[in-house]
Amino acid sequence: MNAIGLSFFVAIVGLTLFVTYIASKRTNSASEFYTAGGGLSGWQNGIAIAGDYLSAASFLGIAGAIALFGFDGFFYSIGYLVAYLVVLYIVAEPLRNLGKYTLADMITARFDQKKVRAAAAISTLTIVLFYMIAQLVGAGALIQLLLGIDYWIAVLLVGVMMTIYVLWGGMAATSWVQIIKAALLMVGTVLISILVLWKFNFNILGMFTEMKSVTSNGEAYLHPGVKYTNGLDTISMMIALVLGTAGLPHILMRFFTVKDAKTARSSVVYATWIVGIFYVLTIFLGFGAAAFVGSDAIIAANPAGNMAAPLLAQALGGDILMSFVSAVAFATILAVVAGLVLSGASAFAHDLYGQIIKKGKVTEKEQMNAARLASVGVSVFSILLALGAQTMNVAFLVSLAFCIAASANLPVIIYTIYWKNFNTTGALTAIITGLISALVLVALSPNLWSADGSMAFTGEALFPLTNPALVSVPLGFLGGWIGTLVGARADQRKYAEVDVKANIGLK
Repeated sequence: MNAIGLSFFVAIVGLTLFVTYIASKRTNSASEFYTAGGGLSGWQNGIAIAGDYLSAASFLGIAGAIALFGFDGFFYSIGYLVAYLVVLYIVAEPLRNLGKYTLADMITARFDQKKVRAAAAISTLTIVLFYMIAQLVGAGALIQLLLGIDYWIAVLLVGVMMTIYVLWGGMAATSWVQIIKAALLMVGTVLISILVLWKFNFNILGMFTEMKSVTSNGEAYLHPGVKYTNGLDTISMMIALVLGTAGLPHILMRFFTVKDAKTARSSVVYATWIVGIFYVLTIFLGFGAAAFVGSDAIIAANPAGNMAAPLLAQALGGDILMSFVSAVAFATILAVVAGLVLSGASAFAHDLYGQIIKKGKVTEKEQMNAARLASVGVSVFSILLALGAQTMNVAFLVSLAFCIAASANLPVIIYTIYWKNFNTTGALTAIITGLISALVLVALSPNLWSADGSMAFTGEALFPLTNPALVSVPLGFLGGWIGTLVGARADQRKYAEVDVKANIGLK
């Protein structure tokens, strides 16, 4: 790590800490802590959403996956991008109209039951932890490569930084850190893409032709089946990616940071453009890494391929570009984990503590103190889990978080907004069935079991798919349907009220 590289890190960390300091002066209430007082404009929130969404999985994980597995790695880009159509057309406006701070607020707008709020909060915390592990694994690998320090020290460093952002700046600081990071990430990605194209004489068709002979996979590199030989497994992963975004708590929480549903919709439009351009450019990141770094060097730096993008930057632009790209990746991780910590803390402090334990009788000061304590707790627990997941690809880890979100959260969101007969029992069974089925199937899958002992447990996996969304998502919807049939009759008047609020924003 040279002086230039260190200066990039110091500059980005210093800038984000300065933003946090400014934001802390304006964070005096629960509304400001959770949602920045709803004061972000459409373009600001759109860039912040993109910053929240373009995580270590996107920049580090997808680049590595494409570099090592070709088209199979690009499945992640396709899934993440298409997912925003689900958010835009189905979730964004009703969620903003019905909710206040958290996903549980939106659901309890129709079912004002403690048990429903508790189930939604537990689902949120579970998703946050899976997602956090992915970001911290990426951060640990990145800093370990650049600074030559132990993995656990790197993870701890990121954990401390993200906790600072949330504790003192809340959503305002987190949003502006995400905006800064999104801008830097796009600059770095466009720059590398141009350099890759330059190496291929700006001939995109020629690049694809040349990639047939660059890797050991030959022409198969450009077709599905290099990594995902099981077609059902591929379909299952895509279901998780496409449907999971609409259930991710840290993304959904961003719709409460604007003043109305119209602004929420414009936020998603801005975010979709930024996200769309980025995911198209991941092709150049992955192909460039495969052609100019090589799979052996990528795997040597990190077995899961998470260092492909920084290594490509070094191959194309030397230590200066690598240092800039690595610093941007570091900022990417800090911004995303800060948003995750905030969503997890809000689920605990607002839903579990404020609305269930204190029965809504909680002062602003008590709620903010609880949120800050919860932020520390989420950070510490995530760090401990990340220490044991060093060798896993971060894009894959995030796909599991998407699976839980699609299985547990999306069914109850859809039913709450669009099914008039949906009731409290259905809401509970949808969340619980989706959550438990996803977790159990992951525990029985090849992610944790292998015959050669290379995974956590030795033996044959009882469930064949690495991502269980193909089974767990239908089970979540089925659980909500069956629960509704056996539960008490739904309050039709309450649904009519929710229907009006969801569509026109009437409070």
